[in-house]
Amino acid sequence: MNVPGMDLLLPAGVAAVLAWIASILIHLVLKYHNSDYNQLENELDVASALGATSPKPKIYNLPFCTDMKALEDDSMKRRFEDGPVALVTVMPNGLPPMGKLIGLQVAYFLIGALLIGFCVSQALAPGAPWMQVFRVTSAVAFLAYGWAVIPFAIWYGHPWSVTAKYLLDALIYGLVTGGVYAWLWPAPA
Repeated sequence: MNVPGMDLLLPAGVAAVLAWIASILIHLVLKYHNSDYNQLENELDVASALGATSPKPKIYNLPFCTDMKALEDDSMKRRFEDGPVALVTVMPNGLPPMGKLIGLQVAYFLIGALLIGFCVSQALAPGAPWMQVFRVTSAVAFLAYGWAVIPFAIWYGHPWSVTAKYLLDALIYGLVTGGVYAWLWPAPA
């Protein structure tokens, strides 16, 4: 017997709030993500060069190459060899809209917790043992919150050390989510 969807609302809400609080602690107290980004020595020159082109908020890559066939061209090969090879994310000008971003992060955790609960509810019945709910939910939550960051290290040059930190975050969120679901897992009807 599957767990009714309404019985997942409370654990999903509590898990989302606690995962969000864990995120706040990670970023504002532990601050181990502060070393994820580095400053260019000539930041003002680079900003001035980018600003002169008025790029729209998008992701840009350089050298720009539309397909693998272009890599056969000697001039394109030389551009890659000479460098720099970079992905540049241009965001809208102005201070980050923190209210909007925090709201989106909360929504991310809430929708994630609901989806995690749905997956677990398909595998476990009401009244499942605490440790079983914890293990299954923690594993599903870790995958939901973390596994997708790995391709960014594989394909987009994100340092593996940064990826490892995001996987640590996912583990923390997964354990929090697993603990909440195990605590609030519905009893048999």
